Amino acid sequence: MSRTRRGLFAAIGALAMTLSACAPSAPEDQAGPGAASGPITLDVWGWRQEDAAAYQKIFKIYEDAHPGVKVKYVPYKADEYDTILRTGLSDANGPDVAQLRSYGLLQPLVAAKSLVPLDDQVKELSGFPEPVLDGARGESDKRVYGVPFAIQSLHVIYNKKLFAKHGVNPPKTWDEMTAAFDKLAAADLTPLATTITDTWMLPIQQEIFGATSYGGYDYLEKMRTGAAKFTDRPWVESLTKWKSTSKYWPRQFEGVSYVDAQALFTSEQAAMFPGGIWELAVFGKSNPDLELGIFNVPPPEGAATAKTLVPGYVDGSFGVAAKSPHQSQAMDLVRWMASPEFGQAFSTELRQISAVPGVTPQDPLLAQALAAYQADPSPYVTYAYFSGGTPTAWDLASEALSTFVTGRSGAEDAAKHIQQGVDQWFKPTQ
Repeated sequence: MSRTRRGLFAAIGALAMTLSACAPSAPEDQAGPGAASGPITLDVWGWRQEDAAAYQKIFKIYEDAHPGVKVKYVPYKADEYDTILRTGLSDANGPDVAQLRSYGLLQPLVAAKSLVPLDDQVKELSGFPEPVLDGARGESDKRVYGVPFAIQSLHVIYNKKLFAKHGVNPPKTWDEMTAAFDKLAAADLTPLATTITDTWMLPIQQEIFGATSYGGYDYLEKMRTGAAKFTDRPWVESLTKWKSTSKYWPRQFEGVSYVDAQALFTSEQAAMFPGGIWELAVFGKSNPDLELGIFNVPPPEGAATAKTLVPGYVDGSFGVAAKSPHQSQAMDLVRWMASPEFGQAFSTELRQISAVPGVTPQDPLLAQALAAYQADPSPYVTYAYFSGGTPTAWDLASEALSTFVTGRSGAEDAAKHIQQGVDQWFKPTQ
């Protein structure tokens, strides 16, 4: 992925499709807010081309319960979607419902008044946890503009067969973890399939190995009030602890791409892959014979917390276009998207963790990931909570961590780069 968040989703996998860039939502004689003299089509725009078949099955559930309404998922290339969506939302020929980026990338659409606030329209949102709604909230007005659809939790994904073959178990302590890494390395395996060239993965890897060092949500709250910074010892230490695992990364890791790292893992040359829970579906397609497990990194000595934290974030949400000619029907659809029925279908068909409260994934690994995240959650700090201005902490971190892990700067330098960039726009809460 490039250093923009859009690459996160493009890198997971793309399915080539040819789509119209701006197809009308319905025939002209059906136009008018909420008007529907006959069958209508609700266009749902999104960036996940590879999910088109799954969404067709999911929306069939809604269509069967709502005769006269057809829901069409219209996906675009992930790295082109944001620009296409901004243009499409400017008139009635755009989407009725749009798949929205989360956190900072949502804010330009909010500022342009391209979306309908959902707080008073979708009562089901009152049951969503506040940190989940943060992913769909306007930073200036604090209103919610989308129904969150997925939570991505971050873990170390491991090969169960290789662990069993070499007598390795998911670690309970940091020392157990490094001892397991040593054992696997001695067996001529790459313990950790990591990437450096695709810098968007660096903040993810840093959260996985460093969250306990800085302290997760407790430290985030201090940062948001100005009582703590990226340059303070806990955050700097999180960088150092993460980099200490570099001896277990692939040989000549400076040139290893995201796709290379995935291939190392799925070909069973690497025993572990630190990344997001979305990888389960990707790995399962690449090598159906893989037996996968997940664990989270135990705290090292001197960590800010004794808990094993599970980083996670909201992937995105579905919102209603302000200029949709079918706002009433579009609003009804997003209300359904906040229901357990949609959440269960989403989780099952896409092998994802639904953001809808009360939905338990049928996939046992997803269920394990969700339970762990709910028990000891930790934020994806640079991506989620310091992305409302320019430059974003996430862009700054992707850049700074690249120079850090390749030995061109120190941990303090990397932290200073992030903090100086954020200081240009961030205002602590009172």
